[in-house]
Amino acid sequence: MTAVQPLTDGDLTLRLATQDQQVVTFEVENGNPLGTVEVRRTSPGAGLVVWALDGGPEFAQRAVRLLSEYAFTELGLDRLQIDVDPSLHSSMRVAIRSGFRREGLLRGAALVDGERRDVVVYGMRSDDPRPDSVLGWTTLMDSTLPKKRVIAHVVVQDTTGRVLLCQVSYKQDLELPGGVVEPDEDPATGASREMEEELGIALPLLGVLAIDWLPRWEGWGDAVEILYDGGVHDPTLLETLHPDGREILALSWHSPEALAGLVSPLNARRLPQILAKPSQLHNLSNGEPI
Repeated sequence: MTAVQPLTDGDLTLRLATQDQQVVTFEVENGNPLGTVEVRRTSPGAGLVVWALDGGPEFAQRAVRLLSEYAFTELGLDRLQIDVDPSLHSSMRVAIRSGFRREGLLRGAALVDGERRDVVVYGMRSDDPRPDSVLGWTTLMDSTLPKKRVIAHVVVQDTTGRVLLCQVSYKQDLELPGGVVEPDEDPATGASREMEEELGIALPLLGVLAIDWLPRWEGWGDAVEILYDGGVHDPTLLETLHPDGREILALSWHSPEALAGLVSPLNARRLPQILAKPSQLHNLSNGEPI
């Protein structure tokens, strides 16, 4: 085994205990033995970091940081990973504060005492900004914070007060034009893009009619929905629209009082009230006024 100088961070010292082609283990001490931290090679250029330490999360965090830098600079690894049981909150904090971004949840990936357990995956690349930099810290926090879905729909009316609805290929309910906003896309741009894709034309957006919060439903996570004003048009507008024939099968006008049974219960609740007062910004929660 090649001699390796101890890795130090103040009163914390890591001394190489074992090293082979698959596993590198350091003993950790701060005047007293604390345990071990190691990296296990999982594939060319990649390794899994594990630790078994006393003394609390601060020592674990410092030890993992020292080991990670050693793995990148001396072992030549490009990627490190930490797998954590989601019930171990202190271990998840150690991973984040050591510079590992939360990358996802593997459902039932671990078998513990015959029971399938979830695994939270944290990863760090050799070129990632380190956690003691502003960019490094904000990137780490961004990886852990909730990612809420944003939906942008467009309410288009004709001169008789009817609303434009789409017959979609994936459900029975008629739906408003629009859809889910893409990452790094502002909601108004998303609404216009969806109209272009679904109707063959992007009508001008005249403002926001409603902001609605949607709770979890039928396997969907909660979301924020913005309903834009697509304006009032002559009924002949329908003749100029071109549904894509895949997602959108047909388009039609419908009066507000005839929506029940045609649209989702959510739209049956909120569309009549929105259409009755189109000059008002409606703040809604699950289709009901806040």
